Amino acid sequence: MEKQIALSVEHLTINVSTLHGMKPIVNEVSFQLKKGEVLGLVGASGSGKTMTCLAILGLLQEAARIEQGSIYLGNRNLLKLNPHQMRGVRGSDIAVIMQNPMSAFNPTITIGQHFIETLCAHRSFSRREARELAMTYLNKTGLPYPNKILDQHPFQLSGGMLQRVMIAIAMSLQPAVLIADEPTTALDTVHQVQILEQMYSLCQEQETAMLLVSHDLGVIAYMADEVAVMHNGCIVEKAFVHDLFDRPQHLYTRMLLQARPGIDLA
Repeated sequence: MEKQIALSVEHLTINVSTLHGMKPIVNEVSFQLKKGEVLGLVGASGSGKTMTCLAILGLLQEAARIEQGSIYLGNRNLLKLNPHQMRGVRGSDIAVIMQNPMSAFNPTITIGQHFIETLCAHRSFSRREARELAMTYLNKTGLPYPNKILDQHPFQLSGGMLQRVMIAIAMSLQPAVLIADEPTTALDTVHQVQILEQMYSLCQEQETAMLLVSHDLGVIAYMADEVAVMHNGCIVEKAFVHDLFDRPQHLYTRMLLQARPGIDLA
């Protein structure tokens, strides 16, 4: 049975203002995210991956301008929403996990305050209900003593623990889409595997579609159902993960795979 489409990006083109005029940094990008599946987005730094994510979230800076395209979440074109409407979408319908968890938290307030304020901003929870849900999701990500963690400040937790907290907050509102931009870069290999498995398990449980952005082809091979390869602002190849790793069609894809130690294309 074909899975339902959670997010559809069509012909997205983004220009950035430079000293020499407008420069295209994302050009005619199209892809779809399906419920409960992971689309891996790979490419070198500057290829347009993060700009694409920011466009989906409605967080492009003033220097960047969307020239054309559409971004549909269900039957809503996100590019037609005003800033107030987009604030309602972010966190609730589209959640995001960034690569540096420490920078995502205010060090002066507790984990519980971060969690509870997020839940109450998007749902009609009492603070007690929000705290109970927070403990439930901290448990789901494998964190011990969630009641104690909620009373701690971010600087009292390790990077791996903060990444789990970020995942718990992101998934607690059961978003339709999760954007994970280099979510395990700052972590050691053991914690990478644990956190990736927890993210995948929660997405499967809630049928959340995931856009996984990563330079690490091992992470992509481990997590993704399909892979889109970006180069110079364009998607140059898109395929199921095994097809792309076994039979890459585009020269740039072959170059990426050959650049990673341990992948033999012969």
